[in-house]
Amino acid sequence: MAKNITTQEFKELVFNYDESKEWNFKGDRPAVIDFYADWCAPCRMVAPVIEELSNEYAGKIDFYKVDTEAQQELAGAFGIRSIPSILFIPVTGQPQMSAGAMPKSSFKDAFKEIFSVE
Repeated sequence: MAKNITTQEFKELVFNYDESKEWNFKGDRPAVIDFYADWCAPCRMVAPVIEELSNEYAGKIDFYKVDTEAQQELAGAFGIRSIPSILFIPVTGQPQMSAGAMPKSSFKDAFKEIFSVE
């Protein structure tokens, strides 16, 4: 199940952007972060897909959700202008952002390309 996280949890689990400007992922498996808002219709379409994927890839990929309304500092730090925005974070290398709702197949393609996870 995708875990809703706060800005503080993001800094502890993913990346503390207050301590470093240089990307330094703290996780030990790839992660997907869904930046969303409750009022956003495309976000509500993506939510069940994220949940399905979090179950299918349990133990392989960590899934987090960030409510951009409640966590405005975090959304601002990543320059989130449109939602949903999905951040794909490989264990090593730079994260990649994708804006807009994506079908399940596109997520799976991204997992293969960015994470080398099938």
